Amino acid sequence: MASVLPIQANPLPPSTSGDRAAPPRFKFRVRFRKAGDLRLLSHHDLMHVCERLFRRADLRLPVSQGFNPRPRMWFALSLPLGVAGLNEILELELTDPLSADEVHARLAAHAPPGLEFLSVEPIEPRASARVRRAWYRLQLPGPIAGLTSRCRDFLEQSDCWIERRRPQLRRVNIRPFVDVLCVYADRIETATWVTPNGSARAEEVFVALGLSALLDAGAVIERTDLEVYDELPAGVSEAPVITSVFEEAKESDTGSKSDRPHAIFDNPMSFDT
Repeated sequence: MASVLPIQANPLPPSTSGDRAAPPRFKFRVRFRKAGDLRLLSHHDLMHVCERLFRRADLRLPVSQGFNPRPRMWFALSLPLGVAGLNEILELELTDPLSADEVHARLAAHAPPGLEFLSVEPIEPRASARVRRAWYRLQLPGPIAGLTSRCRDFLEQSDCWIERRRPQLRRVNIRPFVDVLCVYADRIETATWVTPNGSARAEEVFVALGLSALLDAGAVIERTDLEVYDELPAGVSEAPVITSVFEEAKESDTGSKSDRPHAIFDNPMSFDT
């Protein structure tokens, strides 16, 4: 009777993935200005503008892994539609060892109108721009009676509830997010905390101060600066922990279902289903 020999699996060749050196990473922090008609460009569209700009400038960015690879670039904080950004932050990685001056020159040579690159600095690959506060400014046509006292009253109170409809309908207490309010003869400035639980929108703050007519007349809000932790002096404290500032909006506060938009035909996409 023939003997049966034990079956031995062929040993797999040793993996060489661990022996491969990681590709070099050259990371830069770019400060830029987005103003003029370009302020009407959404954040999503701005990302596409930058992707095309990098290709024209012959700046090769590595891409992320996964089913939807994207260029390795990050904005510190998205800019609301219609708001001008005077000192925004974009971080990007490159595969080529270019100097900061060369990167700046290539970006400036291909920037569209309304987009101005202010500075480019090399940073560590693991560094990331974490925003602490955002500064906003609204130009005034002249001194507004009672505005200073309204700002003082706003800062003295603990609550200022507003209704926010995006991304879903809810009430928000914006007062804890507001850190600074300054009134000058020709402008008003505010600084808002940027926290994991959100922030206050500049438009909401200015409307709460009674400046909605000025905004309706076309006044432009400007975000003048983004304050990031790794650019601050040592010893600066973290942003305060802000909780319990959101409430679900009640039906009586927002109108009945009959006031909502509804589908012409009854189907599963109807608002009332």
